Amino acid sequence: MLKSILAIALIGAFAAPALADDEAERQAHWAELKQAVFGERQSVDGAGLIALEAPKRALDAALVPITVTTRPGADIIGVTVVIDDNPGPLAARVTYGPRGDPSLLALRVRVNQYTYMHAVAETADGALHETAQFVKAAGGCSAPVGAGEADSLAEIGRMKLRLSGEVAAGQPVDAQLLIRHPNFNGMQMDQLTRLYTPMKFVQQIEITLNGERVLSLESDISLATDPAIGFRFVPRAEDLPGKLKVTVRDSDNAVFEHSFDVPASGS
Repeated sequence: MLKSILAIALIGAFAAPALADDEAERQAHWAELKQAVFGERQSVDGAGLIALEAPKRALDAALVPITVTTRPGADIIGVTVVIDDNPGPLAARVTYGPRGDPSLLALRVRVNQYTYMHAVAETADGALHETAQFVKAAGGCSAPVGAGEADSLAEIGRMKLRLSGEVAAGQPVDAQLLIRHPNFNGMQMDQLTRLYTPMKFVQQIEITLNGERVLSLESDISLATDPAIGFRFVPRAEDLPGKLKVTVRDSDNAVFEHSFDVPASGS
């Protein structure tokens, strides 16, 4: 990026080749990442099937909201979010179960430097459909957590669930899961000791409705402190009223569980 800025300032007419080279490097990097995540599988343009919404210039690089939407009714079994230039690029790999609805996934992530983000949907036939968004943000991976380490750890594992609108059989229900966890990624420095705080971050989230999977989420160090997961699920008549169970496992193999009541409309 600095090279491109200098090119514009110093040689004007030669800026376009410099920018083209920069873009070519980004595309080559994405090709390497895609192979690491998906192997030799090919992907196609996901226009019309999957969309990624992210701020073009983030207000807080440590707390960047992103939303992935997919076409309602599409036969999607999983969604993967990659932040290309983060130290841990794989932000989320989500696998949907029979009670899950892949049409909405909302996350808060850290962004280390100006980067492309990619969202890839996998359909039941094994095809991969990708989309991308460029985000201007920097320093989010090394930014300190909002509260002190002791305060963050004191409430670790606490969860809240918010449901939007009516809950009716056969209809998608919007939900937001809030997980209290500092999500230390090993890059935050304690301002008193000047030592880096050891890694301790959420790796797996499993959500079920009355024992049937809604979704499973695998992550690395790119989720923000106190992860917030927006998702949809579809209850059956026999599921209501029911229980939504959340199981969280972090990098220290600590496990946190909580069950939430899912009421039937009017109850």
